[in-house]
Amino acid sequence: MDNEFAIETEGLTKIYGSGNTEVVAMRAATVNVCRGEVIALLGPSGSGKSTFLTAVGLINTPTAGRIRIGGELVVDGPKAHMDLRAFRRRHIGFVFQKSNLIPFLSAIENVQIALEINNWSKAASRKRAMSLLDYLGVADRANHSPSTLSGGQQQRVAVARALANQPSIILADEPTAALDSHLGRQVMELFGKLAHENGTGVVVVTHDQRSLDVFDSVYEMEDGMIRRSEIGILSQTK
Repeated sequence: MDNEFAIETEGLTKIYGSGNTEVVAMRAATVNVCRGEVIALLGPSGSGKSTFLTAVGLINTPTAGRIRIGGELVVDGPKAHMDLRAFRRRHIGFVFQKSNLIPFLSAIENVQIALEINNWSKAASRKRAMSLLDYLGVADRANHSPSTLSGGQQQRVAVARALANQPSIILADEPTAALDSHLGRQVMELFGKLAHENGTGVVVVTHDQRSLDVFDSVYEMEDGMIRRSEIGILSQTK
């Protein structure tokens, strides 16, 4: 039977430097994200949110602790159990504050390229890309360049690109920071839809507390430590 968790972290710790210059950026962070669950991670700048996200995203190896993705042990302290780059490409999708779309490619080509680098044929990648753009409500902008898209449309294309290879988890870092409140809420609701309809585990780092009712769980991070937040419980009982 498949593991119920998309993400499991146990005691994740990240230390930079040593001696008098030692900085503990993350302290024993333990979080479980179920398949089909979308969680928010709140906290002030410098609290360790990005350190946590890049560790789970297999970009920044922790000093100590374990990471399991889909029940598979991927990282045990500084030791990787596999080719992290290949695993990341197959199982993890990223969405950032800026859409980071390639300006000289159309919307559909920006999605296609994520598939073609994983050896999809041009025809198959275009069909998959168009299907995702349609699912996300921007199929009518498929052949438009990023500069002609609104901020919300650009983020939807970026989400389509993140979904291209059917990842088991999506990690989003301040994805609504450049959007107004209306568009920001639309994007947050989109992450909830993706999680619930596709069984994807989604972690969204955000400062925006206006849309917390969209999330299944809310966590807070401060001084490198992470804990379940009562903010999310309160938002869900309104």
